[in-house]
Amino acid sequence: MPQIPAVTSSTVGAHFWCNLQWIVWCRSRTPTQTSFGLRLMIHCHSPGPQLPSRIALTRPFYYSANAHPPPPALPFLRHTFTPPTKFPTKTSSRSSKRARTTASSSPSITSSSTPYKLHYWPNIPGRGEPIRLCFEATSTPYTDVTNDPSSKEGMSTLKSLISSSGTGSPPNNPPHFAPPVLEHGELFISQLPNILLYLGPRLGLAGPEDDENAVYQVNQLALTALDGFLNVAHDTHHPLALGDYYENQKEAAMARAKDYRENRLPKFLGYFERVLKSEASKGGEWLYGGQLTYADIVLYQCLDGVRFAFPKAIERVKASGEFEGVWALYDRVRETEGVKAYLQSERRLVYGNGIWRYYQELDVE
Repeated sequence: MPQIPAVTSSTVGAHFWCNLQWIVWCRSRTPTQTSFGLRLMIHCHSPGPQLPSRIALTRPFYYSANAHPPPPALPFLRHTFTPPTKFPTKTSSRSSKRARTTASSSPSITSSSTPYKLHYWPNIPGRGEPIRLCFEATSTPYTDVTNDPSSKEGMSTLKSLISSSGTGSPPNNPPHFAPPVLEHGELFISQLPNILLYLGPRLGLAGPEDDENAVYQVNQLALTALDGFLNVAHDTHHPLALGDYYENQKEAAMARAKDYRENRLPKFLGYFERVLKSEASKGGEWLYGGQLTYADIVLYQCLDGVRFAFPKAIERVKASGEFEGVWALYDRVRETEGVKAYLQSERRLVYGNGIWRYYQELDVE
């Protein structure tokens, strides 16, 4: 099988060797016969286990005519091909980013018009808030089922989704351990990082489209923010047993909170300050790729929750001037058009006895 030189996005003219007079460019990840009825087969070869649907022209291309080989006497023809700057079906508008779904990344049960539904505990921001903020930042319609007075489902659907006797729902939806749960058509998925990974590319919040690694880098940053400012922050008021009352573990909570304020909090803030100074940030305004991603939104929400739980400690940290880049990003996300309107509305839920809780004795003395 003759090999053709690799084509890259910067290639001006790539030489394709073929034994037919037509060559057809296609995006298929499997051998695809041309629509002209020619006996030319083209496929894309990748060293990885999968090709994303949004591929850059950076993979080697080959052709095979062994299914119906031409007569041996037919000479090879040299054809010069200039790669297109965009795939035929690809657009870059924000609405198309939200609407775009592919066979490789989502089931056929969803489409661009399929509504999103969020199922989470009512009246608290919690792990549902980063999801709400992603919808709000991109002006994407959604239903916050348990908090929407017009919804007839209320808590009934959420209870059935996380019921200890539940066995999931067709097609191929396993039961859920805990909310949040995202409903999109017949698809039900849970776990906050998993939901964000699903929504990011669909809402245009997963980094630059021409960066095939962006989705993983953005996810890494979001997971780190969730570790430092949500999971660890939650453990400050319930360090021993999640099912026990705070009052029964108050002494241990005070020790854990002190360690968090003095060690873990500045360590995580310092990490994100370094991220903003890195080349990957592309300018220092956003965490990755020079544009708003769901990692920025997650970091904003988690920092906002920590500000509620440790107001004096955060003011002391801000006054030190050590992490100015992080707090500038915090303000930048808060002033984003969709986010700003949401924060000023009654739909923004107040903090209470959720993940981020305020106990005076856990804040700085």
